[in-house]
Amino acid sequence: MTQTTGTKRRILLHVGTPKTGTSHLQDVLFCNREALARQGVSYPADRFDGHFLAALDLMRLPWGGLETEAVGAWDRLAQEVRASQEVRASREGGQPLELPPAHTAIISHEILATASRAQVGRALESLGADDSLTEVHVILSVRDLTRQIPAEWQENVKHRSALSYGRFLDRIEDPERSTRIGTWFWGVQEIPDILDRWGRDLPPEQVHLVTVPAPGAPTGLLWERFNAAFGLAGLELDLPAESAAGRANPSLGVPETALLRRINRRATKVLEPADYRPLVRELLAHQTLSRRTKSPRLGLPPAAYAWVSELEQAWVGEIQRRGYDVIGDLDDLIGAPPQAAYADPDAPSERAVAAAGVTAIKALLLENARMRGEEAQRHGELEQLRAELDHARRGSVHAARARVVATLESSPPGRLLTRGYRVLRGRSSSPA
Repeated sequence: MTQTTGTKRRILLHVGTPKTGTSHLQDVLFCNREALARQGVSYPADRFDGHFLAALDLMRLPWGGLETEAVGAWDRLAQEVRASQEVRASREGGQPLELPPAHTAIISHEILATASRAQVGRALESLGADDSLTEVHVILSVRDLTRQIPAEWQENVKHRSALSYGRFLDRIEDPERSTRIGTWFWGVQEIPDILDRWGRDLPPEQVHLVTVPAPGAPTGLLWERFNAAFGLAGLELDLPAESAAGRANPSLGVPETALLRRINRRATKVLEPADYRPLVRELLAHQTLSRRTKSPRLGLPPAAYAWVSELEQAWVGEIQRRGYDVIGDLDDLIGAPPQAAYADPDAPSERAVAAAGVTAIKALLLENARMRGEEAQRHGELEQLRAELDHARRGSVHAARARVVATLESSPPGRLLTRGYRVLRGRSSSPA
């Protein structure tokens, strides 16, 4: 990306798309926000999902109850972006630190791709995009539709959906796009339309596409492209492994996805979203089933390749015509040819699904044992605290009694009362 000259401040809006390395990018930005701030780059977030909540708020999206946490989040984020371009106070190592005004502010979340024109307008206005000293850049990370379609269906399954792959394909191929699935999919995946909504008022040199490399590309190539897009090259950053921050979004194989869909058919009727997220999506999908890497991978069914390939070619031509800044290679948006052997997730190998099921049951048993161990430990700690409290109470009563006796013994009337009390209690033969 060309660096801004003069005194202009940049706002980089990374608005999608899903499944293009966004989780890792956001982890790096969040974990390095203090280091970035010292180098003039603001990534304002007090929690790792802060930009996600802001996006939910901007677009008023329902999201399994999380939208209640999001109220007001976009305006707070926009205010932080504006404030970051002034002298700021921070802390490092417990010491106050004055940070210079940020020359660049970054906002990143993939669901922003589906924002309407009105919502885009509100976002830009709240960020001060009409200020002559502010220059807005829109960044869109993109991947070929051949990989995005199965990835998007699997993401639906990991978010409680029990819809079959075949029905999912029917809904996104429907030209009417009238279903919830179709509307959402094309809202976050139709590259020319996303760029039209977010970049319509920007010159093409301020609209940037980062292409996800084709399978088999060198490790780290995508990060190099993100570096170029966000102007991070040369900055001192700690780059955690993709799973280091616990937010990696790995893919599942065919039998694992089929198992998860069967679980959804039963579990979502009795399991609330707040319980589903840690137990099913995180524990089973991300931490357990994703490690079964020898299973057949999801792909497009052979019958879908013709219309998908035609659409990919049309998108590449439209991007070239508009003259956007492309970081990577537009050939990356043309998917690979059909798989030699297609594995249908709607008719998986039952033996493979059963094996995945055993792995899932083992993970749940271990998690249950871990939780029971923690509960027993907490119970033991609670009993110890109760015993210590009882001991302290007994000690405090004894000490109070001793203080009263000492006070009484310090005067003749008090000594007489004390001796009389002891006679009554049988502890002395006479009060004399």
